[in-house]
Amino acid sequence: MTSEQLNRPDNPLADVAASPEATARYLADIQRVLLDIGRNLENLALQTRVHCRNTHVDGDRFFDAWMRAQPVERALRDVLKNVESLTKGLEKSAYKRRAHDENVLAAGKKRKEKELEKARKKNPPQLSTPPNTTEEVPRQEDTGYAGPTSIFDLRNNDRRSA
Repeated sequence: MTSEQLNRPDNPLADVAASPEATARYLADIQRVLLDIGRNLENLALQTRVHCRNTHVDGDRFFDAWMRAQPVERALRDVLKNVESLTKGLEKSAYKRRAHDENVLAAGKKRKEKELEKARKKNPPQLSTPPNTTEEVPRQEDTGYAGPTSIFDLRNNDRRSA
């Protein structure tokens, strides 16, 4: 299909694809059909297994019928696995469709936040400087605890504690 065929307004799935809720409903309907088919295939596999394993030919040993039935059972088992993976895939795609719309809505907000952050980085807010005072702050007396010292300096100074 070309993009022109997909974008035509008379395309019945265009409305379904436009809405995540409609997509989820449509995929759920398909999933129900596949689950029903899966139940029928399970029943068919069981009946085929019983028939094939009970089909004996003159001269068969006890396991020959079982060996002949294995390829048929394996093929039906593979079909059942594929149907199960299809149903899981439909459910997953419905979740992905909803997540896509949420990401689209969040993209605009994220872009605005990034632009604001960029603007803040380029033009940091100016802090107002405190008024200059010409008065000097009087210094307090040196109590001897101003700088870091080591344990070995305690003996040389008049300090009593560390």
